Amino acid sequence: MARAATTTDAFNAVAEPRRREILDALAGGELAVGDLTELLGLAQPQVSKHLRVLRRWGWWTCATTGAAACTA
Repeated sequence: MARAATTTDAFNAVAEPRRREILDALAGGELAVGDLTELLGLAQPQVSKHLRVLRRWGWWTCATTGAAACTA
């Protein structure tokens, strides 16, 4: 049986290891997307893709105060 895509529901969304790393980083407080890219060693488009999935399922929100800051 094929594995479900990691974007099909809230639990599959956090099944992806990089997304769990992002949530762990955000558990410490608000971070800008640029801070997440440096912390995780990922390119900005990759981080944005993961954040988009997490946001879709309500795992995080983004407060836009100048630079985009993210919080879990």
